[in-house]
Amino acid sequence: MDDDSPLSALLALLSIPVWLAVPVWVIAVIFKLLSVAVPGRRPDWRLDLLRWSAWMAGWAAVMVYLLGAGSVAFSVHDSSSGADSTPAQECRDDFPPGVLVGQRAAYVPLRFDCVLADGSAHPSSPLYFWANTCVVGLALAAVVLGVCAAMAAGRGAGGTR
Repeated sequence: MDDDSPLSALLALLSIPVWLAVPVWVIAVIFKLLSVAVPGRRPDWRLDLLRWSAWMAGWAAVMVYLLGAGSVAFSVHDSSSGADSTPAQECRDDFPPGVLVGQRAAYVPLRFDCVLADGSAHPSSPLYFWANTCVVGLALAAVVLGVCAAMAAGRGAGGTR
């Protein structure tokens, strides 16, 4: 993917409101943890916390993905717009002139790689490795928490504890 596409533009635009949603997510997590810690909580607080945690882990995975995809989209845009834009600045910093022939981007998994003259590709930033790892970890946590919540709800409905 060497040029701007509607998908790149959409992901870049979606990453902007996510920057505003991240602090709201953090505040919501803090308040939920405080509400569990104080006395006078609901009798079904454990099941509620499992369900809520599953949803929040899922939303966190979506937010991390959109932030990473926005970063890839902005890198694609920077490397395909204007004079002296190709190869991308992220790639020029790490490799000498003549060795670098281009760049390659992907949204699944997130990556923006620098392509060298010998055909090999090197990641432009370790950010994408960590973003991909966080997305997978958070999505897995959301699924596990959701399954645990479903099992706990089924156990509670059957009357056997």
